[in-house]
Amino acid sequence: MKLRIFTEPQQGATYDDLLTVAQATERLGFDAFFRSDHYQRIGPGDPGPGSTDAWITLAGLARETSRIRLGTLVSPATFRLPGPLAISVAQVDQMSAGRAELGFGTGWYDGEHAAYGIPFPPTGERFARFEEQLEIITGLWTSEKGYSFEGSYYRLADSPALPKPVQRPRPPIIIGGFGAKRTPRLAATYADEYNVPFRTLDETKEAFDRVREACQSTGRSVLLSAAQTTIVGADRAEVERRAAAIGENPDTLRAAGLAGTPAEVAEKIVKFGELGAERVYLQILDLADLEHLELIAAEVLPHVA
Repeated sequence: MKLRIFTEPQQGATYDDLLTVAQATERLGFDAFFRSDHYQRIGPGDPGPGSTDAWITLAGLARETSRIRLGTLVSPATFRLPGPLAISVAQVDQMSAGRAELGFGTGWYDGEHAAYGIPFPPTGERFARFEEQLEIITGLWTSEKGYSFEGSYYRLADSPALPKPVQRPRPPIIIGGFGAKRTPRLAATYADEYNVPFRTLDETKEAFDRVREACQSTGRSVLLSAAQTTIVGADRAEVERRAAAIGENPDTLRAAGLAGTPAEVAEKIVKFGELGAERVYLQILDLADLEHLELIAAEVLPHVA
């Protein structure tokens, strides 16, 4: 099992905040630093400085770290055209010496689209565009002499398909979600990893089983992972303090996330492993609490890695 640190900068974080957490992630022995890709705070509260751009952030972190994997969970297909996105990710992969991963989805938060003038098509069209983008991005990365594409929404004519990523044949693609039909098919067709975010053990098993079944049709295998909101404390008082700092109920998080003492959290992570998860993304919301990361690294990581 590999543990990855997953942040939500749209809730209020500067690049310097993220740099501090990413460098702590590397120093403490975690596998990766991931961030969401949003342009606006989700839910009530102080909007803070405003969200940083995900791929600009990761480009900076690529030069300030040396070992950890770097990626998004997940970048919306609505935010960027597929060609420029393929170039951005390929460049971050070059800048990091082959450590970039693309978490990719349809996009769902209509408020940020309205706030920044980004078109937000209906669900069916978003999925259709998303599938074309998956085909285009993988085609641009893997094509040897150039690339063309003719679809319902995108057309590429004689693209030089440059720059190329360092990782060959391409950087890993992560598709997440809990959809029953389209998501498993797309994950089984295009993804290297399928992620189930913020679900119970039983719900996660159901989603994993759907993707396993879809993989039988495509003849591919997909790595499985989960993302969970995480609060760890040395004792109940510390768990309650950390939960209060992010506006969460510790008992709710025990049931629906990863919350408790190191032993309790490690035990639940092992249960995700028993379902087939090879990675767990620990959603850390209080980025100023580096002692939280230190506790997880010292008391949880050795028992699940």
